[in-house]
Amino acid sequence: MATAADRTAALDRVLELAVLINADMSRDLAERGLTESRTHLLWVLLQQGPCTQRELADALRVSPRNVTGLVDALVATGFVTRGTHPTDRRATLVQFTEHGAKVAQGLAQDHQALARSLFRGMPKARFDCFVEGMDLVLDRLRTLVPLDEKETTRA
Repeated sequence: MATAADRTAALDRVLELAVLINADMSRDLAERGLTESRTHLLWVLLQQGPCTQRELADALRVSPRNVTGLVDALVATGFVTRGTHPTDRRATLVQFTEHGAKVAQGLAQDHQALARSLFRGMPKARFDCFVEGMDLVLDRLRTLVPLDEKETTRA
């Protein structure tokens, strides 16, 4: 059984990991002209394809009003467009511009490259233990820090 000091040292490492990942992500996104919230929306579009603003709000767990602000900002900066929905004339479809698609693909490639860099050379047994430990910690954090259904998000 781990001691209180061991648990505190482990938490310190997790917090340092969070700080380093956040610093790297913030720097990279700023270079691309993006915020975390806008990037999250782009990531959803990359995974799901063109979406209505309602679908985006549900996927991002934010209000439709917040999605409107995010989409407005992404339209203004050339990442996405709004178009007519093929089957619902009341809905608008949000989809990538050529520039937005290129940036989103770059984000996905950088994501994979970072995973390779972080875990290259780690023995499989150690990697499996790491993943198992992270899953346990994340499950506990999700219980301790539930996300509000309609988080506030900055555009």
